Amino acid sequence: MWHYLHRRVAAHYGADPLHLLALIACFALAGYAASRVVVAGVWVGFLIWFVGAAIFHDLVLLPLYAVADVATRSVGRRRPAGGAGRPPWINHVRVPMGLSGLLLLVWFPLILRGSQHEYRKAVGLDTSPYLGHWLLVTGVLFAGSALAYAVRVRRTSRRARRRADLTNQRTRR
Repeated sequence: MWHYLHRRVAAHYGADPLHLLALIACFALAGYAASRVVVAGVWVGFLIWFVGAAIFHDLVLLPLYAVADVATRSVGRRRPAGGAGRPPWINHVRVPMGLSGLLLLVWFPLILRGSQHEYRKAVGLDTSPYLGHWLLVTGVLFAGSALAYAVRVRRTSRRARRRADLTNQRTRR
């Protein structure tokens, strides 16, 4: 019964039913957040911020990280490949860079100490640790990504050696 229902929903919807459920959950969460903004009475400021953020993203940030991505990939093309079958490395750079950039975008007034006076007045703390913490998180993200890439390279080379050994054994027979 489940397979029949799954196929019917997938045929009409065009994707897996879990995708539809995830979209419904996202819209429900967004609707709830929007209702809380309206109830709080800050919807005009939120709308201005939201439209400004969308325009800033599309006109400034998207071209910047598109250029950064092209530059990163061109560096990889200039260097000779380490070997056939080596896993692609680009996402192991993109993910920590994207997460670090997102953290910087969200917390830049504190990281760059642009709101030192207001922050101290509001919470009584100094903004000086934020730069160090952001750099530490960025380093951990890149180190974790490098470790994940090293594991993938090692796994790939082991598989290649096993295939080569099997091929050699078959040709000897």
